[in-house]
Amino acid sequence: MTADRPVTMRRLIDTATQTLAAAGVGSPRVDAELLAAHVAGTDRGRLAFTEPAPDFAERYAELTAARATRVPLQHLTGSAPFGPVSLAVGPGVFIPRPETESLLDWALSQPLPPAPVIVDLCTGSGALAVALATQLPAARVVGVDDSEDALAYARRNAAGTGVQLVRADVTSPGVLSHLDGMVDLVVANPPYIPLDAELAAEVAQHDPAHALFGGRDGMAVIDPLAVVAARLLRAGGWCAVEHDDTTSARTVDVFVRTGRFDQVSARHDLSGRPRFVTAVRAG
Repeated sequence: MTADRPVTMRRLIDTATQTLAAAGVGSPRVDAELLAAHVAGTDRGRLAFTEPAPDFAERYAELTAARATRVPLQHLTGSAPFGPVSLAVGPGVFIPRPETESLLDWALSQPLPPAPVIVDLCTGSGALAVALATQLPAARVVGVDDSEDALAYARRNAAGTGVQLVRADVTSPGVLSHLDGMVDLVVANPPYIPLDAELAAEVAQHDPAHALFGGRDGMAVIDPLAVVAARLLRAGGWCAVEHDDTTSARTVDVFVRTGRFDQVSARHDLSGRPRFVTAVRAG
């Protein structure tokens, strides 16, 4: 009789990878390894040197089964990496995407003053606000969102950073009026997906619709947001707004039509997709 092969970390991850691949998960090996690292309480790079604990296999199988039903990986681990920070996320808040890090990199490359005033409109989990505050500790950073569910996560993520969070509708004409003409940088990752867009199951079933859809054409929030940004920014202040990859030209046009911005530019993410538009407040 042949003795059973030992249950090793590699065998468990191989089995999970097969399960996730069969379920249509886009990156089955990566997800299997990240789930294993989460359950084992270690880094992904140390899995080869980690022996599974007695209760590991059962816990790992439960999370793998949930991921196979297309529950987002970040909901299962409770966190999402974004630039220099790791953010608490879960049901009720939009999961920050790596693509938005291109906007973050652009913002950090601008010649901001030593203690800039920064506003993050549609802050959601606080991703941009917290990342900017972490990299620019002298900055005054304000994050705005109208979802209490999202702000609950943002408060956790912003703890200890000095980020000020405000519950408000970013399309309101008077939002943050006390900062009119005082802001050095406005960033925004607003709801911008057109209503008829086809989405992956993880997005359609788990990200809040309120944070995804920007009306029939995806521009319902971006249109008024450009006007709000123009009001908040000082002359020479910078603005960056993420958009759907089908609405780059329309977003550029929105900023141009305000008549209050110079250097309006379409920008791409690292995959080459049109991702965000930047502009400078005219004097």
